[in-house]
This record gives sequence, structure tokens and C-alpha cells, in this order.
Amino acid sequence: MDTAPPTQILCIGSVLWDVIGRSASHMRQGSDVPGRISRLPGGVAMNIAMTLARFGMKPILLTAIGQDAEGHELVRACEGLGLETRHIYRSDDLPTDRYMAVEGANGLIAAIADAHSLEAAGDKILRPLFNGDLGDAKTPYKGPIALDGNLTLALLEHISKSAGFAAADLRVAPASPGKAERLLPFLNHHRATLYVNLEEAGLLCQTEFTSSEAAAAGLLQRGARRVLVTDGGQSATEADANHTITQTPPAVLVTRVTGAGDTFMAAHIAAESTGADRDTALNRALLAAASFVSGETPM
Repeated sequence: MDTAPPTQILCIGSVLWDVIGRSASHMRQGSDVPGRISRLPGGVAMNIAMTLARFGMKPILLTAIGQDAEGHELVRACEGLGLETRHIYRSDDLPTDRYMAVEGANGLIAAIADAHSLEAAGDKILRPLFNGDLGDAKTPYKGPIALDGNLTLALLEHISKSAGFAAADLRVAPASPGKAERLLPFLNHHRATLYVNLEEAGLLCQTEFTSSEAAAAGLLQRGARRVLVTDGGQSATEADANHTITQTPPAVLVTRVTGAGDTFMAAHIAAESTGADRDTALNRALLAAASFVSGETPM
């Protein structure tokens, strides 16, 4: 029996090394506790791409990676995970980016994202969308694009208005609450779906929300076309001008948090790519995120 080829999707944004320390102890400022430290491929675009590949999609990475030893190792790791790397911008003079986080039993304690090389590369990472490799201004790329907020505000503004993205199904997520306001250019975008958590929704709307449903309504009032808002283990809401769906995620023991939102977003995109209805897609995304934070999903 013939099978359909995997759905191609562009993943634009940060691909870097995650250095994450995890402890089973509750932590506070100044804590010094035993735990484990790991280094693994990460970054918002990378986390999304890895999950999409596990769900049978064909992710193509558009990012900046250095020509240093860490960069060569990272590209090999991406290829080993089934990700398309030939369109990555490889810089001779910019080092490969890194992310460092500390997690305790009480969640994320602190994190630092060093995405300076991605920011410095700017629109060089987008060249395949304009030079004919993946599209050009007259024949823009048609298909889903996962876009992360580690890009500069100037570049995100450019993307929101660019003819090269005019035919794409844009799925957009902030890299962190600290970068949430970079997504403002997509609040009124006619082809964008925003994936944010409760805090990020509040930053975009310059207010505080007490539920994912209220946050989704607030984003729609600000002009968003379609949104998905998560609130940890409390609820998640998917909404547009005509429908609002809210579900509660399964209760699980949380063993990790870095990458949970990216997993949720990727699982939702993958579910919709197979034709799942809205309720089913949201449910699959919540199950995938729950499996991830519980440690059941391999990293």
C-alpha cells in the first residue's frame, strides 16, 4: 500500500546546546545540592523539530550554527535525529549558541539563553526562502512554519510583513516570557497561530490573567487570529473568533520542564497535519507535554 510522504515543515529559530542541571531537591537562591548535569541538543526550534520528527513529519532547520567543534557536533546530532540541515547558515566567525538552566523539584530555578550568534546572523538564516531553494518572493513557501521568538524584534517584524512568508501557515511561539513581547508583530497577522503560556499572554496584553481561557480571549481582543494558551497543569485553551476549547491536562509527576511548551506546540502541529479535529489535536498536545514533563518521553 502506498503511503503519503511526511509533511514538510520549516523550523526557524534557535538550535543550540542545552546545558541543564536537575536536582530532586527543592531549590532557592544560593542552593547547592546534588543532581545531574546534561548536555543535549536544544533551543526552541530544535525542540519543536525533534518532536515533529518523532511524530513522522519532515522538519527543515533554518538557523545559525558556528563552524566550531561544538557546531559540527551539533549538526551531526541533528542529522542523526532525522532533521534536514543543509539549509542552516554556518558562520565562520560566530560561535555555536548555548542555553543553561537549573531545575529543582519546584520547577525552573533560573536559565540563561545565549542566542547571540542567531541574533547576529539576522536575515542570513532566511536566504533559502528567497534564493529559490525553498521559495522566493514571487513563489513563496507554502506549508507550515514553526517560528520561535529567539529572533530579534526587527527580524520578526520583517518576517511578519515579508512576501516570502505570505503563503505559509505560521505557528509562532516566544522563546521565554522575557522575549514574549517580540511576538507583537504577529498579534494582527492574518496567517499566524500563537502558542503562549499564561504569563506570556499577559505580557503581550499588558495585563494579568487568571486562566488560559481568559488569556485566549484577551489575545483575540488584541487582534490575534488564533491562539493556544497553556497554564501548566491547570488548563489549556485553543481559540479563534468562532470557537473556544479548554481542556485540563492529565496530572503527572513533573521531573523536567525545559522544552515542555515546545513539545506541546509540536504535538499540536503534528496532530493537525494528520487531519485531527480541534478537540483531538489539543488533547494529543496535552498528552505529549504530560509525557515529556513526567520523563516518559526520551530526550
